[in-house]
Amino acid sequence: MRHGLLWFIAALASCIALPNLHAEEPPSPHNRAEAVKIIADMQRIVTPDGIDLHEKVRIGGIDQWVSIRGSDRHNPVLLMIHGGPGWVSMPTSWYFQRGWEEYFTVVQWDQRGAGSTYAANDPAAVAPTMTPERMIGDAEEMVAWLRKEFGQKKIFVLGHSWGSYLGLELAQRHPDWLYAYIGIGQMTNMPESEREGWAFAMREARKAGNTKAIQELQSIAPYAQGTDPAPLASVMTQRKWLNQYGGMVYRRTGGDAEAAAMSLSPEYTDRDLEAVGVASQYSVGKLLTTALTVDFSNVRHIDCPVFLFLGRHDYNVSSNVAAAWFGKLQAPSKRLVWFENSAHEVMTEEPGKTLISLVEYVRPLADGGSRGAK
Repeated sequence: MRHGLLWFIAALASCIALPNLHAEEPPSPHNRAEAVKIIADMQRIVTPDGIDLHEKVRIGGIDQWVSIRGSDRHNPVLLMIHGGPGWVSMPTSWYFQRGWEEYFTVVQWDQRGAGSTYAANDPAAVAPTMTPERMIGDAEEMVAWLRKEFGQKKIFVLGHSWGSYLGLELAQRHPDWLYAYIGIGQMTNMPESEREGWAFAMREARKAGNTKAIQELQSIAPYAQGTDPAPLASVMTQRKWLNQYGGMVYRRTGGDAEAAAMSLSPEYTDRDLEAVGVASQYSVGKLLTTALTVDFSNVRHIDCPVFLFLGRHDYNVSSNVAAAWFGKLQAPSKRLVWFENSAHEVMTEEPGKTLISLVEYVRPLADGGSRGAK
């Protein structure tokens, strides 16, 4: 009996691929290329009607890069418009987006002057076109192209931060193109948001007894008074301490983790990665003035459903200011979803709740469902 048991254990072991515990080589990944391959394999779309494209589209007279992914190309399209200006979401979408792709055909788009689109064009030639109206025009063209490409009369648009400016403009101008508009880190009254962000940073600095922070924040006071944008150097000082105290990413000191995660993007080449920071500075230089003077206070009605996903601790773009604006907004239907453990980067800070909220509240609108908003 004992010999029979030993034989069975030996046979079982021979059928199982056991790791070599004494291997001299450490397990992969050994480098960025191997790490990227692992992620690409894990997120590969294998369903018969799935779609996985990474390609250039001619928008606004230049080549602009998109990633289009989903388990079923017949699902409704969801276009995510990234923030910044110039801070792309495509290279971190591998982390937060995979679940979305089971319910939507998700489109990530590197805007004019951002990410891989920046790298694909001559920055000097593009520079004169880096205007708010051209950016809105690009967004209009992108939505029109997606509607035609997928044969869908309506799509969903999700705008994050700077992208929420473009998204809300789309919702105002073309509500008939959208099942709904979803805003994350929604820009509403930016001068007021900037002042609230400064006050938050100063409160936290005083709590911490941080003399350096207090002095630097006092050096830019009074900050963002009136409707004129604050000088860029003052904005950077405000953001430095706002980030330090978790106003951008809750209980973290800024977006370093997100920036590092970009290096694992299957869509991005080494050249694209090298361009991210340069492109961000380029876009900020061209568009930040507009971003900091945006004021939708007088917008009281939008003719499509509207959702806001707001981080309770967001002071980068004040969620308190956005919620107050939303309370006065009229729309065919609307819903505000609070993310209690998030600041500005809701989709990476609470990816599970983001997915559930999209599926439970937003997705039914494409089916004529009644659960979407109230």
